[in-house]
Amino acid sequence: MARILLLHSMYGLRPAVHAAADRMRAAGHEVHVPDLYVGRSATDAEQARKIQEEIGRDELLRRAVAAAAPHSDQGLVYAGFSLGGAIAQNLALADEHAKGLLLLHGTSQLPDDASTDIPVQLHVADPDPYETHDWLTVWYLKMRRAGADVEVYRYPGAGHLYTDPDLPDHDAEAAERTWRTALDFLAEL
Repeated sequence: MARILLLHSMYGLRPAVHAAADRMRAAGHEVHVPDLYVGRSATDAEQARKIQEEIGRDELLRRAVAAAAPHSDQGLVYAGFSLGGAIAQNLALADEHAKGLLLLHGTSQLPDDASTDIPVQLHVADPDPYETHDWLTVWYLKMRRAGADVEVYRYPGAGHLYTDPDLPDHDAEAAERTWRTALDFLAEL
């Protein structure tokens, strides 16, 4: 059983995030799903960006750290969707007790001196407007140099947030493949 902190995308804590947490719980995992937007959510990208900018990246990170703090000494697997994945990556690399990192649709810049030995799994659309091939190549090489055991899964033709059935990007086949692979990954942690 893994203890998982699952962070939402820029759209906020929506039904798809709760459904993902339920999938993980059904597989026997303990899942914490903080609401970094404190009750707000968006129905489109423009509205989502406005909420994100209003709160600010530093405050979002502070809220995520506060949500992780009560559980981090037990060894969390950090997971997130898009923006939540970027935040999860930052938390995982800073947490000496982290057990793993599951990234769905999003990564973040890695400092050159990053160091970790956690397993990392990334699921991303191919092509992805936010996670370009060049960006992902650099990210992968830096993550490997940091010491992480990295797996990258690309889904040709899928849209950026293809696992969310309420968004136009949804791709049911790619989403099911992602969840099978992700749940296998989590079972090993």
